[in-house]
Amino acid sequence: MRVKVDDLYSAREIVWNALNQLGRNYYGTSWLNTHGNLYQAIHMSKKLVALLMSLIVAIAAFNVVSTLVMVVVEKQGDIAILRTYGASTRDIMAIFMVQGSLIGVIGTMLGLVFGLLLTLVVQPLVRFFEILFDVQFLKSDVYPLTYLPIEISPGDITRVVITALVMSFLATLYPAWRASRTRPADVLRYE
Repeated sequence: MRVKVDDLYSAREIVWNALNQLGRNYYGTSWLNTHGNLYQAIHMSKKLVALLMSLIVAIAAFNVVSTLVMVVVEKQGDIAILRTYGASTRDIMAIFMVQGSLIGVIGTMLGLVFGLLLTLVVQPLVRFFEILFDVQFLKSDVYPLTYLPIEISPGDITRVVITALVMSFLATLYPAWRASRTRPADVLRYE
C-alpha cells in the first residue's frame, strides 16, 4: 500500500502511526528511510553554499574596509581641512560611513540583479556548453537528475542581502573611526 501525504517531513510519523493501528504483521518504510541520505546530502550542501556565500560577502566587506582605509590615507589633507573648518569627528565619521554603506548597497543590488539574471539563463547556458563541448555534465547513470534545477527562494535571497548590507555597514566603522581621529595640525604640517 502506498500513501501520499501532504507534509513530506511527517511521513515517518504517519507510517509509524499506521503500523501501530494495523498490528504486528505489517511493516512499512517512508521516503526518509529509502531516500533520506540523499535528502540529508542536499540539505548539507545547501548549508555549505550558505557558508560559502557568507565567506564571499566577508571577503567583499574586507575589500570595502581596505578601499576605505586607502581613501582615508589619501584624503587626510582634505579631512584635516574639513576639521579646521569646524567639522566634528562625528561629521567625518558620517562621511565615511555613508560612502562605505553606499558602496555596500550598490554592490549588493548589482549582485542581486546579476544573480537573478544568471538564474534565468543558467539552464540554457548549461545546455549550450553541453552541445558545444559534446559532454553531459549531469549523467543519468551517476546523478538522479539530468538537468540543473533552479529555485529562487525569496527567504534565501533576503538573508544574503541582509547579511551583505550588515557586513558592508560594519566594514565602514573602522575606516570611519580612523578618519575621525585625524589631527589637522599633524597632517597640515607636512603639506
